[in-house]
Amino acid sequence: MDRALVEARKAADAGEVPVGAVVVQRGEIIAAAHNTPRTLADPTAHAEILALRAAAQTLGQERLEGCDLWVTLEPCAMCAGAIAHARIARLYYAASDPKGGAVAHGARVFEHPQCHHRPEVYSGMGEGEAAGLLRGFFESKRSA
Repeated sequence: MDRALVEARKAADAGEVPVGAVVVQRGEIIAAAHNTPRTLADPTAHAEILALRAAAQTLGQERLEGCDLWVTLEPCAMCAGAIAHARIARLYYAASDPKGGAVAHGARVFEHPQCHHRPEVYSGMGEGEAAGLLRGFFESKRSA
């Protein structure tokens, strides 16, 4: 989670919502990314999507079986769908997102019968730091 938090700080420094993600295979980070939708003018440029794409390129395949995804914020519905399609084994996320999250909140993508792959899900690791980054980012935007 430490590396995902580093990525989240990179996003904040670039004026993006501070979310970072890493893909790990057999204990080694094979991909890392942070949010860049504004920078890339791409609404799909969430940290999770970019990390999954980079990992797939590294491995030369679309399925990331046996890989874990570590992300600083509960994934949205788009990202949860991509996680299922990539066949991620385990998802670890730091902060919950009652407004936009789709794992433990909202759409609860992995609970639908149409979801053909469900990763193991673990939450709360690094939650305080991740939530603090997000709060600070949005407070600075409101006061600007």
